[in-house]
Amino acid sequence: MKKIIYKIKASKVLSNISWILFGRIIYMALNFIVGLLSARYLGPSDYGLIGYAAAYTTFFASICTLGINSIIIKEFVDNPKKEGEIIGTSLLLKLISSVLSLITIMGICFIVDNNEPITRGVVFLYSISIIFQIFETFKYWFQSRLESKYSEIAVTIAYVVMAIYKIILLITNKSVNWFAISNSIEYFVVAILLIYIYKKKGGQKLTLSKEYAKKIFKKSYHFIISGLMVAVYNSTDKFMLKQMLSESSVAYYTTAVTLTSLTPILLNAIIMSLTPGILQEYKENKEKYKQKNIQLYSLVFYISVIASILICLLAPLLIKILYGIDYSGSVNPLRILTWYTAFSYLGVARDPWIVSEDKQKYLKYIYISCAIINVILNFILIPNLGASGAAFASLITQFATIFVIPLFIRELRPNVKLMVDGILLKEFDVKKLFKKEDKIYERK
Repeated sequence: MKKIIYKIKASKVLSNISWILFGRIIYMALNFIVGLLSARYLGPSDYGLIGYAAAYTTFFASICTLGINSIIIKEFVDNPKKEGEIIGTSLLLKLISSVLSLITIMGICFIVDNNEPITRGVVFLYSISIIFQIFETFKYWFQSRLESKYSEIAVTIAYVVMAIYKIILLITNKSVNWFAISNSIEYFVVAILLIYIYKKKGGQKLTLSKEYAKKIFKKSYHFIISGLMVAVYNSTDKFMLKQMLSESSVAYYTTAVTLTSLTPILLNAIIMSLTPGILQEYKENKEKYKQKNIQLYSLVFYISVIASILICLLAPLLIKILYGIDYSGSVNPLRILTWYTAFSYLGVARDPWIVSEDKQKYLKYIYISCAIINVILNFILIPNLGASGAAFASLITQFATIFVIPLFIRELRPNVKLMVDGILLKEFDVKKLFKKEDKIYERK
């Protein structure tokens, strides 16, 4: 049988990181500036409505992926001749889930926000985006080939279109509903461009396979439960802030989350680019596989710590200059949430280890426990501390997700040790992580 031979070069990994960073920096600049202007224009109340609608989408988007995103890169690496089948089947499964999720969102919204027609309208318009998010499947295809520059080009163009659209809204003084649909427009443009580039790059014809659908569901259903639980403690805070306090409290919390989203741009680029190499090293060299995991944890943790210290020091000034005195309620939540990033992205960096070791089934126990912890903490802390209480709940929950709960699961303790080794800077050597020699992998 013919072998497929390909090379993973250090230069290609670094180039991939550079392209991801380039795309994310442009996104950061456009999204941050336009988002800032939108927040000032809409005010805490309407801006809080957008954050509330985003909570619905975030929650159900995790269901719509069906856990496929967590394993699809490995599927591309292991089955390069079936890429068309993998993508086509994945898209159909996600589409069915997305349509059902959109119907569910509106059903919940009509019950919970029955006397708030504006809220229902904003939630519906914002939530349409989950239909178009299914096409992000193509991004993982580019990522598996270390060709993220193409997906980043598509995303950057979409960001530009969305930014122009929002600027027009600001100039013409449009209502909050017009801002709500901008998220859907962005994902629609991304979908069109990703499909176009995929075809131009000679991607395989998309096909469907009942057998593969069963296979991928069997592998990914552990991630569905864990993803749902992650969504619970990523979205519960905004739901509860809105229902227990006000839209403004959601705005303060959303503002803090927005500012803490700057650091993950670099972290995502590093994790996305090193994941294929870690997955391959697992099959070729267990010692190097272990070293690369430790090194990845070191990079992610200390980049996060440095950024968190800076944000804590500059928080009052950042909020005052960027958002104005109306958003002063965001200062303390920002100081708390910035530390959430360090632990949150250790969890993201853990995914290659989880997939390689085939430990997906244990994730649901972690995230079910943490979702319960988060809801309880929000009920206790929000009434007394407001947005800061929600921030504390998220931070404590994330720490438990990474270090506490896994200690009670014997099969996951080795990963906790790897993370601790990473924090202690064992095996940390950038030259080893991005070494110059080429490595050739062969697959039948």
